[in-house]
Amino acid sequence: MGARMRVGSGATRSLGLGNPPVPGCTVSERLHHVEGLSVTLFSLAGHTDISAETYAFHKVLVVCWGRMEAYAADGRSWPCAEGDAFLMPPGVPVGVRTADGCVYTEITLEGSTTMHELLRAGEAIRLADLLPYQDGKVVNMDLAHNERMKLALMSFSSGTGLDEHAAPGEALVFALDGEGVIGYEGEEHVVRAGENFKFDKGGRHFVRADKPFKMALLLTF
Repeated sequence: MGARMRVGSGATRSLGLGNPPVPGCTVSERLHHVEGLSVTLFSLAGHTDISAETYAFHKVLVVCWGRMEAYAADGRSWPCAEGDAFLMPPGVPVGVRTADGCVYTEITLEGSTTMHELLRAGEAIRLADLLPYQDGKVVNMDLAHNERMKLALMSFSSGTGLDEHAAPGEALVFALDGEGVIGYEGEEHVVRAGENFKFDKGGRHFVRADKPFKMALLLTF
């Protein structure tokens, strides 16, 4: 059984600022679930943690707000800040803790998933740094994909964009750097670094970069 992504469509919002931590608590909300793919939003208050657990599949954590630390039971740790991603290695106990509070999106990748060589298990990476701007061009990089999803990065130099089109599934944008304009069903929305935007399946949309703009795109099928 599938489910629509539980994020409002057609408006600029911030998953981080829109889900402030509850003092002393960790909160999770499943945004999307189909067989083989789950997308869950976690909100952790300062000085809380999620204990190290072992999974048989990869999980990608994308930090939406604040700072956190992924840590392994063997003492290794990886600091992560807003705009960073961390690929949890399968078969290794890994947890998450935060001193000041954080909000992150967890993407569970069960089954066979093809991943870019830059997305390495047990490493934290700053997504905006993975691809450059090129004058007059749009640069695209597929980070991970399988039959249920695609996670991609895009950079737009000033004056570039994507013509109006419709996606074959629901899509969630993570603005990583700069500022872009997203047209959706006849309305234009300015999206800045740290903000999010969601398209419904079949929703007509375009992207225009009046200024340099980088984004991550999670497309679910």
